[in-house]
Amino acid sequence: MELGFALMEPRPRKLLEQVSDLLRVKHYSYRTEQTYIQWIRRYILFHNKTHPKDMGSPEIEAFLTHLAVQEQVAASTQNQALSAILFLYREVLRQELDASIDAVRAKQPRYLPTVLTKEEVRAVISNLSGVYQLVVQVLYGSGVRLNEGLNIRIKDLDFAQQQIIVRTPKGVESRVTMLPASLNEPLREHLQRVRRLHQQDIAQGYGAVHLPYALARKYPNAERSWVWQFVFPSDRRCRDPRTSQINRYHLHESGVQKALKQAVFAARIQKRVGCHTFRHSFATHLLEAGYDIRTVQELLGHKDVKTTMIYTHVLNRGGKGVRSPLDS
Repeated sequence: MELGFALMEPRPRKLLEQVSDLLRVKHYSYRTEQTYIQWIRRYILFHNKTHPKDMGSPEIEAFLTHLAVQEQVAASTQNQALSAILFLYREVLRQELDASIDAVRAKQPRYLPTVLTKEEVRAVISNLSGVYQLVVQVLYGSGVRLNEGLNIRIKDLDFAQQQIIVRTPKGVESRVTMLPASLNEPLREHLQRVRRLHQQDIAQGYGAVHLPYALARKYPNAERSWVWQFVFPSDRRCRDPRTSQINRYHLHESGVQKALKQAVFAARIQKRVGCHTFRHSFATHLLEAGYDIRTVQELLGHKDVKTTMIYTHVLNRGGKGVRSPLDS
């Protein structure tokens, strides 16, 4: 007796799944994917689960105004929500909005970064230990963002040229920054421990690491190769949320942030200090040393020199170089 099987039609992808699919096609980071989906979900729930295709500019304006007026979010947060919603309409729904978005905008404050003195930097670093101390030294010594520092791979360290290649920063464009000579030996010793950890993973049938884009398909053995491993790997393996493969990812940002908070408290620094503070301090101290602002701009990866100019406010020149009458 011959049995016939009806072909099952694939289940249509839900809207948020479509958003996720397209973000991955366009190589957005996993963090951006989660953030965009969160904002789109909030936008839909705000309008009582109305499908976005049945809404438009008025509904977007109402949601953004709610964020600014009722929730009093920062301007950057409101812009992030707008970017997510615009991605939904332009890239996923292919729906043109009938008018410009005219919502109440959150006020953009004039931002002045917190900068530590060199003595304060040394005090904080001296109260850190182990891998967290090394991570913060890289942040201050190279000017990289925390996420950039944790994403450094073995192949990105160039000891011969004393440089670090930052391959996946904001904006996706790679750049080169300095590798402090004082970190040569500490990093080499650290990498010996990382290699032993990687060899243990290989022996246990693991050792794979997440590769960007489609490199895992193009180079099947690359994910277990030494050069692609993270410089600061996590102490435990985890399941990749996109592929479900067991990988060893890099250190989680929260671990560095918690260790830094304790070190700042122990150093009795009376400033609001975060991981990004060391990037601010890196830029300011280079400018204090007389380096050209364009050079600092390139090391930081700023597209516009105006972004780098913000660090000139702490160059030990007081109020724009004017001497106070109290000091006369």
